[in-house]
Amino acid sequence: MHRAHTAFNLVLSPVAQKNFATWLVKDGSTKVWKNSTILAAIRAYSSAPAEQFASGTSATYVEEMYNSWLRDPTSVHTSWDAYFRSNSYNAPPDFQPVQRNLVPLSSSINALSSGGAIDSKTIEDHLAVQAIIRSYQSRGHLAADLDPLGILRQDTTVSKDGQTRRANEAVLRQHSSFFVGEQDMDRPFKLPSTTFIGGDETTLPLREILNRLENVYCNKVGVEYMFINSLEQCNWIRKRFETPGVMNFSPEQKRLILARLTRATGFEAFLAKKYSSEKRFGLEGGEMLIPAMKEVIDVSTELGVESVIMGMPHRGRLNVLANVCRKPLPQIFTQFAGLEAADDGSGDVKYHLGTYIERLNRITNKNIRLAVVANPSHLEASCPVVQGKTRAEQFYRGDQEGKKVMSLLLHGDAAFCGQGVVYETMHLSDLPDYTTHGTIHVVVNNQIGFTTDPRFSRSSPYCTDVARVVNAPIFHVNADDPEAVVHVSRVAAEWRATFHKDVVIDLVSYRRNGHNEVDEPMFTQPLMYQKIRNHKTCLELYANKLIAEGTVTPEEVKAVADKYDKICEESLELAKQETHIKYKDWLDSPWSGFFEGKDPLKVSPTGVKEETLVHIGNRFSSPPPNAAEFVIHKGLLRVLAARKTMVDERIADWALAEAMAFGSLLKEGIHVRLSGQDVERGTFSHRHHVLHHQLVDKAVYNPLQHLYPDQAPYSVSNSSLSEFAVLGFEHGYSMTNPNALVLWEAQFGDFCNTAQCIIDQFIASGQAKWVRQSGLVCLLPHGMEGMGPEHSSGRLERFLSLCADDPDYFPPESDEFAIRQLHDINMIVANCSTPGNYFHILRRQIAMPFRKPLIVMTPKSLLRHPLARSPFKEMAENSEFRRVIPDEGPAAENADNVRKVLFCTGRVFYDLLKARQDKKMDKDIAIVRVEQISPFPFDLVKEQSNLYKNADLFWVQEEHKNQGAWTYVQPRFLTALNHDKDVGSSTQVTGQRSNDSASDSEHGSKSKPWLSRVFAHEKATAAEGDHKPVDYFDMREVRDMQGNFNKPAGIRDISPKYNFGRKISRCMHYVGRCGLAAPSVGNKTAHNKEILQFLTNIFGQLSELEKELLPPLETVSKKITGFAESTSSIGTKRNTMLPEASSHHLPERKGIPNEVSKN
Repeated sequence: MHRAHTAFNLVLSPVAQKNFATWLVKDGSTKVWKNSTILAAIRAYSSAPAEQFASGTSATYVEEMYNSWLRDPTSVHTSWDAYFRSNSYNAPPDFQPVQRNLVPLSSSINALSSGGAIDSKTIEDHLAVQAIIRSYQSRGHLAADLDPLGILRQDTTVSKDGQTRRANEAVLRQHSSFFVGEQDMDRPFKLPSTTFIGGDETTLPLREILNRLENVYCNKVGVEYMFINSLEQCNWIRKRFETPGVMNFSPEQKRLILARLTRATGFEAFLAKKYSSEKRFGLEGGEMLIPAMKEVIDVSTELGVESVIMGMPHRGRLNVLANVCRKPLPQIFTQFAGLEAADDGSGDVKYHLGTYIERLNRITNKNIRLAVVANPSHLEASCPVVQGKTRAEQFYRGDQEGKKVMSLLLHGDAAFCGQGVVYETMHLSDLPDYTTHGTIHVVVNNQIGFTTDPRFSRSSPYCTDVARVVNAPIFHVNADDPEAVVHVSRVAAEWRATFHKDVVIDLVSYRRNGHNEVDEPMFTQPLMYQKIRNHKTCLELYANKLIAEGTVTPEEVKAVADKYDKICEESLELAKQETHIKYKDWLDSPWSGFFEGKDPLKVSPTGVKEETLVHIGNRFSSPPPNAAEFVIHKGLLRVLAARKTMVDERIADWALAEAMAFGSLLKEGIHVRLSGQDVERGTFSHRHHVLHHQLVDKAVYNPLQHLYPDQAPYSVSNSSLSEFAVLGFEHGYSMTNPNALVLWEAQFGDFCNTAQCIIDQFIASGQAKWVRQSGLVCLLPHGMEGMGPEHSSGRLERFLSLCADDPDYFPPESDEFAIRQLHDINMIVANCSTPGNYFHILRRQIAMPFRKPLIVMTPKSLLRHPLARSPFKEMAENSEFRRVIPDEGPAAENADNVRKVLFCTGRVFYDLLKARQDKKMDKDIAIVRVEQISPFPFDLVKEQSNLYKNADLFWVQEEHKNQGAWTYVQPRFLTALNHDKDVGSSTQVTGQRSNDSASDSEHGSKSKPWLSRVFAHEKATAAEGDHKPVDYFDMREVRDMQGNFNKPAGIRDISPKYNFGRKISRCMHYVGRCGLAAPSVGNKTAHNKEILQFLTNIFGQLSELEKELLPPLETVSKKITGFAESTSSIGTKRNTMLPEASSHHLPERKGIPNEVSKN
């Protein structure tokens, strides 16, 4: 309005700063403004042909002259000035119709110049009214009556008519000063086109305007939408809230709201009565969530939605399952009984569980699918998972606009503003490959986070302000007004269906109990909970309201409550008859028919025909066919040519093998989706799945999308710069369909740090907690190559620590050994050293009769390493993934004479291979690659160890000792090397396993509770020198018993007080870097120093060339060890770092004694 007022006073005035009305009008006529409006209506319908000059360049010239004359009459020739003053000129017509209630300025000028007057106050008052209307629309929510408890009261103002209104100075600012008295309140004002408060009326008295604005914007609903940069969307919202009578409900609708509110309240009351001491995180105080969700689902179903996927925190989850999803109540009540599970898994607490329901919506008479995704205590962690699952379901249904599948996310107020994953997930909402075409967010705003007040938990005015960044409208509503809540829910559902954008409902309520039912909230919020204890429930308030207006009777209210209580009682009796709980009843993503008719221990072949590989390779190495004008970067032309050469030579590097794995799966009808930061090109510029036209923007070609006419879709998507949300999204995507290969690649392996919550709570433990399988693949670039601490390690050790296999249990050997291990493990961790093995492990994800997450430490330098190539025969038919790759050189041909066997994984193999060749020790040292680290290949490690029976065994890794695979493989090597003696987790029996111990290892959770096994046997108290067997096991004592795990074979110090019946035959030695706090040293020089040093420890004396490459000892000891040179601490702790260390000067240390190095 300020800009409009300025336009009148400045732009149109020929005399600067003079009043518009006094300049144009001299005779004081009061009808001019009305006449100008009439003229505007006539001019709106004038036709272009009537204006003969309005064509060609002449019209533009005349219009420019006219505009100049309007600004300053002296700026044009006197003839033009006379012409325009004679009123002979009409401006060119506007081909767009004039909007309602708007007056073209040129019409006003012509009308006013013919005579009449209008005073400046009339103009200013109309502009002020429009400013006031806009103030309410923009800031009315600041004064809305949103708090059911009345704690957050806003200052009110007394208007000129003596009425008290909620719109205070924060809303109106300076605009209320335009009116001086009561007489202004009854003046009629024309309503602008930007408001709908008039309904069919175009003018209203100021008093009525203010009253209607108060009722719309400062009552029980606060609407935030004026930050949206779309006039269409703003007007859409205005119409849904400002139109008179829009929130009027019929008696039938009110009774439906009452019935739903009664069920929500009755469910919590029933649980409180029956399980008073149980944690259930009830919904008391926010029961209107249930009617709100049901209204959203009803409206969405009516508008075409067939599936709703929901995510939510723990509060109110049981109520949502019972009254929104209509999960059978007996299944919910059995969760309180503490029953044993009838199926495998660890289970989860009842308020974390999900479900999947297909039922008839009784309101719309349409079928609806409802899924509530299981959630950990990380409140917002399920948000991206829900979005990924929703996107996948839309994809498989061909729902490209999100009309059939939608997501509904519930949040707590403190979590919504406090957890960064909300922001990350919000920013996926409009990305082409991640959008779900609109999500409805419902914030159950308890006005408290655990025990923290909002004033200490956020810096923003509202907990929902994060949604403003994506232009999502925010509807704040007082949860004690059921009709307002239901109306807001209806509008939210219609908004999502209309614009396919996010929308937020802020359900301002309270929490009647503490954080949980056994928590005492008066410790920290005494004043709030005094109010809560005296506050009537929403059901009581609404029932009294309906009784007072005659919609229902007290008897009807009681009958509805009694009916639901009876249903709960009957369900409880049925629940008491159950003897077990079933985790599968709570599965949120069932895979119908996937497991049926399959041999659970049979893996389909992963090799493919060579002609298939050639076809994929040729397509992958070719530019777009029949598109000579598609200009490709010259560097990429060289890449394509190199790929074509490899195809002709029947070899594949890493990128080509990956493309062949993808392409062969696409040929078989398997959808492949690759997502992550910069995955289209690849962080290291190796993949190039998307070719870009160098002269045309957005013109791209993806060869893997054009391999076969009937292939499955391939999607490769550069993601936002997020790990938490994007990994969660892809995990949710993988949950929907098992017949798809879904991959997420980190830009660098250590970037998975910020997604650790998804890894811990969903990927590693999802199947155990929620019986939910996932075949998600995580690709983590990993390698200690001198790139510094942050871009080196994929943190292999973290993933291995999450693997659930028992390090002390050697499974029974059989033909099904490998597949049984895969079946029993919670996730697979691999560090492949060849493109062929990478090809097979990707295809094996689909070939398995079940799904397991796969973590792959992918290479960096190996992407272009000349030796990191695989012939096609290693990927062709009758080939398969090799869990262990044995030495295939001279050492294997003469195994008895081999003195050292180096077990390793990943890239370091090529360092070892080159060092062995340089030292000409191919016959003396064997190198064995462990490609699949978890589940650990006990059988193949045992086989290789037995092959080299006279050799010492070493584990070599590029990572530092406290990182990498060492802590994982060390106890498993011990078990593999001494497999006939099981090392139990809490009992150790003389010479062999007891029956008890065997049961523990073989049956896992079916065994005797671990605590009882710990105290089942008394520790021997025999006098010293009495050598009685001890019936318990302690890993530290076993280490003491052996003297040192790292001593060479044959050296044993068996403590006389333990009698295990025999000696342990062999053990594993560690060779590598020492422990380090950071993942890697900080520069290339230090890195090279470490590499050369630990190679020296394996292969012996440094060559003269290697000595020249190493810095002096003084420099190394200062820069790397940080200790004084040649101290005993360096010699003991950091000997692998010392340049003079050789077979003659190597100080003894744990892991590399002198006698080992001299070999």
